[in-house]
Amino acid sequence: MKDDSSATATVTAPLSRGAARSLTAPGLIWGFLGVLAFSFTLPFTRIAVATLDPLLVSAGRAVVAAALAGIVLLATRTALPPRALWPRILVVAAGVVVGFPMLTSFALQTSPASHGAVVIGLLPAATAVVAVVRGRERPSRMFWIASVAGAVAVVAFTVIGNGGLRGVHLSDLLLLGAVVAAAVGYAEGGLLAREIGSWQVICWALLAAAPVMAVLTGVSVVQHPLTASPDAWLAFAYVSAISMFLGFFAWYRGLGIGPIASVSQIQLVQPVLSIVWAALLLGEVLTPLTIVGALAVIVCAAAAVRSRVRR
Repeated sequence: MKDDSSATATVTAPLSRGAARSLTAPGLIWGFLGVLAFSFTLPFTRIAVATLDPLLVSAGRAVVAAALAGIVLLATRTALPPRALWPRILVVAAGVVVGFPMLTSFALQTSPASHGAVVIGLLPAATAVVAVVRGRERPSRMFWIASVAGAVAVVAFTVIGNGGLRGVHLSDLLLLGAVVAAAVGYAEGGLLAREIGSWQVICWALLAAAPVMAVLTGVSVVQHPLTASPDAWLAFAYVSAISMFLGFFAWYRGLGIGPIASVSQIQLVQPVLSIVWAALLLGEVLTPLTIVGALAVIVCAAAAVRSRVRR
């Protein structure tokens, strides 16, 4: 196909590499919109897996999101990414399309959404580590102090609010695996957003994982009847269309503007929001300590995102 062929549409320009040198308001705004969308993921996943097979919830939402991605790519007539980028797109797919949804769906069968939010509170620090290794970003000492303090604050106030530490369960290991998978997928996706555009990253990642997720969805449908409460189906619709698709439009745009290490710290407020939503939607306990802890986390997140990050 020729470069000037009418069958190839002009797509959104990739985000400038230079834009990642200093934190900007657009990066913060887009990042926060992504975090706000993601903050409902754990409570709605908990609602969905209560009556739906967790394999269906994790794989099926990726299939629905892939169908939406295909429609967007066809409507915009977006050209295929260069062949050299596909291994990196597969890394994003493995992390955020396959790894995180699968691991959290099975973990939340037995773990409260609020407890899941505690472990996910480690995600911003993990993403920053990957950004340092993969993206060659160099956060300042103040950044690391604020980032670690924020992660400790999230874990501390939630553990105390839930009555103390409990033994390590399989669900905890699954959630830790989800943190690692998401951290890699977030950082790599943020780097790719600077080359092919933010929404293109998640669209191609969804299509790359679609064959595997379609097979897993089929296995679930064969083994389990598609009967669930209306609330479960509404929750499934949210994690499919928002958590797995539209939320990444904003999130990868924010990470692409970057720096990735700084923007990722906005996610420190996600566990706080998830716990609030869990209290409102699931009736899980919300204590005054949560308010105090939320303020501490927000202060740490603000300090982290304002800290200097060199590239």
